[in-house]
Amino acid sequence: MNVPDFAVPQPEREIVLSRVLNAPRELVFEVWTRPEHVVQWWGPTGFTNTTHEMDVRPGGVWRYIMHGPDGTDYPNRMNYIEVVPPERLLYIHGDDGAETSADFHALVTFEARGNQTELTMRLRFASAEERDRVVKEIGAIEGGNQTLDRLEEYLAHMAS
Repeated sequence: MNVPDFAVPQPEREIVLSRVLNAPRELVFEVWTRPEHVVQWWGPTGFTNTTHEMDVRPGGVWRYIMHGPDGTDYPNRMNYIEVVPPERLLYIHGDDGAETSADFHALVTFEARGNQTELTMRLRFASAEERDRVVKEIGAIEGGNQTLDRLEEYLAHMAS
């Protein structure tokens, strides 16, 4: 799968999630890219994670297992293509069980809004059909929003 040009929107192939967070962008970027933080909030409600490696740099990999509330394990792998602290991450996300798997590309941007951060995740799939499948079968939009809810809660806890 070639790296997509995110400058050209393709809404039929994308899921876009955005949230304004009550934390400065440097902190949001840190919480997104350091394993001791990510383990506290990553994934939909009820999920936990085990990180095997997290090397957030171009060419680096984040390998982790998401543990579902029903006990199912989901091996994941993110291969980082671009890392520009604290502005953006571009990676390929796939199943860690398949070396060539590339379920989607993700562009995550962190925009400073005073002491807040506008975080936007753009997930681009190989086809509109694949996008629609993960929305319907996996609940990707709901799960993504739950993940951002958990991030927001974690940041609020850090501030208290």
